[in-house]
Amino acid sequence: MSDDKNISKIQADDQQIIENAELSLWEAFIPVLFLVTLLFFNVFFVYGDDALSGSNQFILLLGAAVAAMVGFRNKVSYKLMMEEIAENVRSTSSAILILLMVGALAGTWLISGIIPTMIYYGLQILHPNIFLAACVVICALISIATGSSWTTSATVGIALIGIAESLGISLGMTAGAVLSGAYFGDKMSPLSDTTNLAPAMAGANLFDHIKYMAWTTVPTILVTLVIFIIIGFTIDAKGSPQISEDLAAIKGAFNISPWLFVVPALVIFMIVKKTPPLIALLAGTLLAAIAALIAQPNLVIKAAGAESLNFISGYKGIMNAITVDTAVETSSAELNDLFTSGGMKGMLGTIWLILCAMVFGGVMDAIGALARITNALLSVATSVFGLFASTVLSCLGLNAIASDQYLALVIPGKMFKQAYEDKGLAPVNLSRTLEDSGTVTSVLIPWNTCGAYQSGVLGVSVGEYFIYAIFNWLSPFTTLLFAAIGFKIKMLTKKN
Repeated sequence: MSDDKNISKIQADDQQIIENAELSLWEAFIPVLFLVTLLFFNVFFVYGDDALSGSNQFILLLGAAVAAMVGFRNKVSYKLMMEEIAENVRSTSSAILILLMVGALAGTWLISGIIPTMIYYGLQILHPNIFLAACVVICALISIATGSSWTTSATVGIALIGIAESLGISLGMTAGAVLSGAYFGDKMSPLSDTTNLAPAMAGANLFDHIKYMAWTTVPTILVTLVIFIIIGFTIDAKGSPQISEDLAAIKGAFNISPWLFVVPALVIFMIVKKTPPLIALLAGTLLAAIAALIAQPNLVIKAAGAESLNFISGYKGIMNAITVDTAVETSSAELNDLFTSGGMKGMLGTIWLILCAMVFGGVMDAIGALARITNALLSVATSVFGLFASTVLSCLGLNAIASDQYLALVIPGKMFKQAYEDKGLAPVNLSRTLEDSGTVTSVLIPWNTCGAYQSGVLGVSVGEYFIYAIFNWLSPFTTLLFAAIGFKIKMLTKKN
């Protein structure tokens, strides 16, 4: 996804994989079974979609406590566990800062009228029947250009969610289309950190990796597009009269101008030019703040709770939009829910989830459970297909257990590299499989850093968009299909 933690090749190569000979396989699975059972009960029998408000976070800590008890029984020190937790939390520092900046950007893009302007023009251009397919294409193009699914969802994705709500199209469908396109572009972009990380772990060339990955990735996105086109002609969206009412309501609450597109265009340009995401998002926030003072002075005054615009009220209104809840009322009750933002404060729940997930993943790594489970999968890979299947299962499992997309690439990459060589398989087989199963499925796990981020930014729970993130869950099946039929499996040497 790649997202924007920007792990370098050196850092990846230095990643410590802790093995513990004292730990048995069944002991390694104890914390996993405890966590999955409690999360299942919590989500399906008690809290439902509200489980991420706090209860799931505490369950992750309870899972970490169970893992710690298993570790103590197997002579793992408390100090080592805390060191691994600290390392895990440190690795998410950039992601946490990006989340805060996304919250700030969302607030200023609302009060400046940027998001309402995107929705206003989008309602007129994007016909409901092609809307979902258009979401896939638009997000794919932006993500290829920026190399980041996170940036794509935080900018264009938010606007598309707003358009969908105005059109009466399912937000789960829309989020699934957005993420399908965003992760396709992320995988295929040489600017993406995971697209660089996967071949680095497997020992493959970057552009060989992208070229070889296209064999599984392009058919998968084409199937995804066809499905969304079919869905588009079956959905019952709003008619023209209702859209006209929404357009009038938006124009009545905001000063709509195509000039406001300058700000998102500059942010995307900065990302394409390899500006660090934090800097680009900060610049987008500040530029939108200036735009708000120029284009929407009345909204800034309301956000400040003042009667006129001056330096103090302007400063307070912008700071409130950046940091806390902001809402803009329109003549449409339906749109009022759309034009709200939690600012940086609204991202704290997602940050809380990520931190708790990193605690669980850190303890699991410290006690040697991650390595033990991966080695068990490796030991049963007696055939070429079995090796591919073990890699896929390892990536999927680590996305759920370690709660981190990068560990789901690094650990299997290190563990399986020699096994692929022993089978006479070229490194691009491993790097492609890592991306097809590790990169794209991270967004399907609610407590994974990617799942937490995307659901928080788009305002749609993982449960709502899971089935519609077609590209993401279909990719592992595609790579296994290719392995099963032996299609495009590149060998190091010819077999006799």
